[in-house]
Order: sequence, then structure tokens, then C-alpha cells
Amino acid sequence: MDTHTRLHETISALADGELAASELELAFAALDTPSGRQAWDAYRHIGDVLRSEQYCHALSAHFDARMASRLAAEPSPEGTAHVEPLPPLVPPGVAEPLAQR
Repeated sequence: MDTHTRLHETISALADGELAASELELAFAALDTPSGRQAWDAYRHIGDVLRSEQYCHALSAHFDARMASRLAAEPSPEGTAHVEPLPPLVPPGVAEPLAQR
């Protein structure tokens, strides 16, 4: 992994509150650069949008089943093991379809 990618992953973990205490010094050094500050702003903005009620949308009914079906139809890279599908993200009948804008 290159240094740029590593620093961005460190900043992302800091923004998510998941950074190990042993990596704080690296994160603060990364934030002391223009690229680091730009990454911080981007990750904070992403987090704000994900947590916002204004941009929160329920997945349409059976979204997870349709997604799993499409993923299952994709060819898998050679040498990878078969993975069992995950349980549904949203119980059937709970989510409403997204409103058309």
C-alpha cells in the first residue's frame, strides 16, 4: 500500500472514530498537509451526509435480494472461494421505495 493511500485510510479512521491511539501522531501529521486537510474535509462531509435525515432514504423493498442476485450473476475472479450471501439488510416489507424526484 502506498503512503498516500495509508494516510487517507488513517484520516478516514480518525473521522469515523476508529483510529487506534498508536496512530494518532501519524493522523495529526497527515492533517498538517493540504492533501490531508482536503481528505479530512471530504470524509467529514461524507459522514455528515450519511448521518443526515435530509439525505436519508430507505431502500426499496427487496433491494438486498436484487443486489445479491446481480452480484451472484457476476463472474468471480479465479481462485476465489464461494461466499454465502449475507442476511437481508432490511426485513422484507419494512422499507418503502425511494420517492421519484
